Amino acid sequence: MSVEELLHIINKNPNGETLKKPITKEHIFATNIELGHLKRIDKVFNKGIHYYLDPKSPDISKDASIFFRKTKFDVDLNLGARKIVNHFEEFKISLSAIAELSDIKFERQLPVFKISNNPKNVANEIRQLLAPEFKDKPKEYLTELIKKLAEKNILVFEFVETWNKKDKANIDGFFLKPNVIVLKRYQISFKREIFTLAHELGHYLLDEEEIDKLDYDDLANQNLSKIENWCNDFAFYFLSGEFEKIIEAIDNSNAQNDYNIDLVQSISEKTHLSRIAIFTKLLLLNKISPANYKKVRAEFEEEFRIKNEELKKQQELNKQNGINTGGSTPIPIKSPLLVSTIQTAFYEGVINEYEFCKKLNIKPEKIDSFLYESSN
Repeated sequence: MSVEELLHIINKNPNGETLKKPITKEHIFATNIELGHLKRIDKVFNKGIHYYLDPKSPDISKDASIFFRKTKFDVDLNLGARKIVNHFEEFKISLSAIAELSDIKFERQLPVFKISNNPKNVANEIRQLLAPEFKDKPKEYLTELIKKLAEKNILVFEFVETWNKKDKANIDGFFLKPNVIVLKRYQISFKREIFTLAHELGHYLLDEEEIDKLDYDDLANQNLSKIENWCNDFAFYFLSGEFEKIIEAIDNSNAQNDYNIDLVQSISEKTHLSRIAIFTKLLLLNKISPANYKKVRAEFEEEFRIKNEELKKQQELNKQNGINTGGSTPIPIKSPLLVSTIQTAFYEGVINEYEFCKKLNIKPEKIDSFLYESSN
């Protein structure tokens, strides 16, 4: 973050108005800084005041953060995205330390591939090792896939953003070396999240870190790097399975055959590919014109927008009426690898009950049942 960007943020009140007496560069780089200014800075970084009082300089080694390991990302990260990435980077480092103290090894079990390897062939190979049985409900499939990845020492985390969050992250997911994948929860579009997971698995297989946003404009226009194209192809073939041949054999989609909507819908229901993902593949295969693709995609996006708006209105209505639906804030799926690591650390005395609950984000009164459930 540049000094100018920081000043722009801390000089705004919660209502968006600029401070009457703006904080300047001279204020925050002075020998002594006002406590009020420091508190405003900490609202951005959430480190706690003690962090800034530590005389030791922050670690800026490549091991410390992906922001020091990479100089460029395929998406221009907003503040919300940077906060999310930083949070999971710190969690990863903390978990690695806990695992080491508990004598737990996260050894890689899958080979490293190159972009010269055919993504379709790699997808067929990896599907035999990782793909769960098909589930009618995408969330169940996502949960099972996360379990399968845990068996191969790959940690998957979800982050949840409430509908009214101010700084929403403009990313869908990312891969952090050596074995961490993070996904944004899409409560009304689990197929998008599943595709993102398969895409990030592609990054893991290439051992190439990246922070991604699923942008259909870039997909359609092929404005992507070779690595991103490889990961998208891998994700498509991993999820399409035996239906890949049917998709590639589809006739040209146009108004005369109603753009093959029914066939695409049928394939989408039998795989965990969304309809727009299938149509994007058809575009890349020259099975639908760019103009017709935009028309179909616009209809899908409008359908998604309306569905999202209805969900927000219902949440607001429930809130106004004092109704607690219990499902307004989704609970992230917990990787069995995370649970078993924290459980072992607890049994080994590496962490206490408070840390156990904090790492797994559970209430203290649930610890006994959670330990029992996680051990079976």
